Amino acid sequence: MKSLKSLRLHISIFGRTNVGKSSFLNAVTGQAVSIVSDEKGTTTDVVEKSAELFPVGAVTFLDTAGLDDDTKLGGLRKEKTLSVLNRTDVGLVITDAKGLTEYELSVIESFKELNIPYLVIVNKSDIENISEQNLSKIKEYTKNILQISALETENLTDEFVSALVKIVPDDFVNPPSILGDKLEKSDIVVLVTPIDKEAPKGRLILPQVQTIRDILDNECISVVTQVPNLETVLNSLKVKPKLVVTDSQAFKEVDKIVPQDIPLTSFSILFARLKGDLTSFVKGADGVKSLKPHDKVLILESCTHHAIDDDIARVKIPKLLQKKCGFELDFEYKTGHDFPDISDYKLIIHCGACMTNRKEVLSRIMIAQHKNIPITNYGIIISYCLGILDRAIKVFGE
Repeated sequence: MKSLKSLRLHISIFGRTNVGKSSFLNAVTGQAVSIVSDEKGTTTDVVEKSAELFPVGAVTFLDTAGLDDDTKLGGLRKEKTLSVLNRTDVGLVITDAKGLTEYELSVIESFKELNIPYLVIVNKSDIENISEQNLSKIKEYTKNILQISALETENLTDEFVSALVKIVPDDFVNPPSILGDKLEKSDIVVLVTPIDKEAPKGRLILPQVQTIRDILDNECISVVTQVPNLETVLNSLKVKPKLVVTDSQAFKEVDKIVPQDIPLTSFSILFARLKGDLTSFVKGADGVKSLKPHDKVLILESCTHHAIDDDIARVKIPKLLQKKCGFELDFEYKTGHDFPDISDYKLIIHCGACMTNRKEVLSRIMIAQHKNIPITNYGIIISYCLGILDRAIKVFGE
């Protein structure tokens, strides 16, 4: 079974046109993923390729357009290239004997600003070796340097992985658990999973599936039910559950059913902690107190889907928030990796981010904090508006 894209290490490849970015990607993955040509600007949109790299595991490569494409179309390509930074876990700067030019240095500065570990790969060693002067300049910025020829592939993948392992973020060496640090062996967790119109037919939604797997991985017991049967389930258990986790949309009903001495949270809040920063999201909810009529609120959805009549992002959250405030607000929506200029917004509400990686969410939190714009998440804002936020986060002790 393939690893979920959102859980993969995202490795972005940057460099000048025709420096060998696509050749490198093709050589490391062993597949002709990207078109290789001597013509400038062959790579246009970001090319994504998933691969398994032992012992790192599942990764997604993001092959970007050349940074030095100075055509009108090249400007758009460069914009797309740099937008990839917000979901980059590890950056690769590919250069040649020229070493670090203004283009590579601009990307390295972005890496430093966003705390992205990076590796400089000096390609085309079969054509021209880099001078000691140019190599010394690279060493002023990083010790993580790999000299290769993407055409000589025999040991290339092994050499690259050896260099990669040294800079991989700790989260990928020791991945966090969704609930494992809050459970002990044989604990019972009750999961309330309403089956609504947005749930794929015959399947549970992704956060529910991942939470069940995490409970099993920690040798605990998951009991799955819907709201109408929740009270029956709780009464039938001989041992009090360690925790009840509900879909955020059912928070109000579930809060009334679950006794106060049983901890309660939601799948969205679990993922606020897993994929983002729970403390930042909780603080962000306080931004509601400063809202004024017709302030602009941005709602971010990591996946694109057809909005239903009672959609959580476009119907339920706006209704709850406006009822809490007592006045109308202006809502705008962005999906996927589209993260706009946020200067005009007074509050940002992020989805659970089950379809994107943690780096992208943390980057968005950091950008929002730099602009002093409160940012929170679906589950946090729903529980805040219902007056049960303290209960919903108490289990984490954060």
